[in-house]
Amino acid sequence: MRLLLLSLAVPFLHFSSLSQTLDSLPKKDNLLYVPKPAQDSIELKQATHSFPIKSIILPAALISYGFVALETKQMRGWDVGIKNEIREDNPTFHTPVDNYLQYAPAAAVYGLNAAGIHGLNNFRDRTIIYLMANAMMSISVESLKKITKVPRPDGGGTNAFPSGHTATAFVSAEFLRMEYKDISPWYGIGGYAAATATGILRMYNNKHWFRDILPGAGFGILSTRVSYWMYPAIKNHLFRDKPNAPMIMPYAEPHGGGLAMVYQFKNKV
Repeated sequence: MRLLLLSLAVPFLHFSSLSQTLDSLPKKDNLLYVPKPAQDSIELKQATHSFPIKSIILPAALISYGFVALETKQMRGWDVGIKNEIREDNPTFHTPVDNYLQYAPAAAVYGLNAAGIHGLNNFRDRTIIYLMANAMMSISVESLKKITKVPRPDGGGTNAFPSGHTATAFVSAEFLRMEYKDISPWYGIGGYAAATATGILRMYNNKHWFRDILPGAGFGILSTRVSYWMYPAIKNHLFRDKPNAPMIMPYAEPHGGGLAMVYQFKNKV
């Protein structure tokens, strides 16, 4: 129970700011009125906006915790205590659910759009942003794994820090939140709940220490927020006056990569 409360505390730091969204929405006839987001994706004028420094406070804190824990004997002791408590109560626990749950929030974005609940961006733009975020996250996470060489709790390797599954899950969760934050904060809350569950399952599967989970979440959130900030400038450069231009771009994630072709078909009226 203590582990569950400790792990759930991370996303709820973020949820507290999301709850303020409902209070700020306009009212109409004493009812909550949610404006429909623009369907033309991110406006090009956003490319000139400076990066919102406050948006990196949470991910920076999560990443910092991981690095401090690596170098602090007492905090490493906490990790061992958490592991022992989990294994004592669940010595044979294993589930592959975390391998799939990490992608659930991103899948929800495309599922919601297919169901007619449109988010912030069109198919092309949101896909490029998602691939960019995964590429940034993967480069950061995989580089740190090779540099730090932290042993896994189960002794199955020296690539524990930070957690790639958790980073992928929080890329997906922040992606869902960003696409649907103007519709309802509950989409983001659901995505962050799935990402948090992924991190908890990585510890229950004895694949990661607690100190691996928090920076994984931090890198996932940060990569997605930076991608949303960068993309208007990229779009301005690549797609001005070419709304239906196809694009082939590489993508990477902790467990693989490849090439992706993005093409937006023009709707006929």
